[in-house]
Amino acid sequence: MIEEDRLEICFCGSGGQGIITAAIVLAEAAGVYDGKYVCQTQSYGPEARGGNCKAEVVISNREIDYPKASHPVFLLAMNQASCDTYFSDLKPTGLLIVDATLVKKIPTGRVVAIPFTQIARQQIGREVVGNMVALGAVGYLCQAVSPESLEEAVAARVPAGTEDINLRALRAGIEAAKKFDLDTLPELTMEEDE
Repeated sequence: MIEEDRLEICFCGSGGQGIITAAIVLAEAAGVYDGKYVCQTQSYGPEARGGNCKAEVVISNREIDYPKASHPVFLLAMNQASCDTYFSDLKPTGLLIVDATLVKKIPTGRVVAIPFTQIARQQIGREVVGNMVALGAVGYLCQAVSPESLEEAVAARVPAGTEDINLRALRAGIEAAKKFDLDTLPELTMEEDE
């Protein structure tokens, strides 16, 4: 787990992919269930669906003085357009996490590529829960929240009657991310770059 005062995570994709919901669930898992300081912000274009959207989560062990993620250590890109648009925000020593189903041009070697949409379609039977598959992977990789807190936050946030399918998707994402050895991933540093 990264033991730092401030962890910045950015989720990006297109409207309709559940990007903002995934960020809200992560923020609630960290703040409500793990008792950390957290701030969540979001932005999206005027199009409800199809346009770029971005959501940021800042997690800290102490009070947060600035709510935006200026250089996220983790950036989740759920499609090619969002990867192209927001990759430059990623801290140079950060980790890019992409949906390998939809992102084919990867701009860095510091990447974890998992086919979130394909996993949702094939293992869960519903492409719409690709965001929860991605959330499970991000939660596992960043190690900032406990899996139990993520599950509690998912169950509390998703529409009634969809808890089971969303929790299955979350767990599928965690399992997919476990295939990546955290010890061999690029070293993630929180300090300012020289």
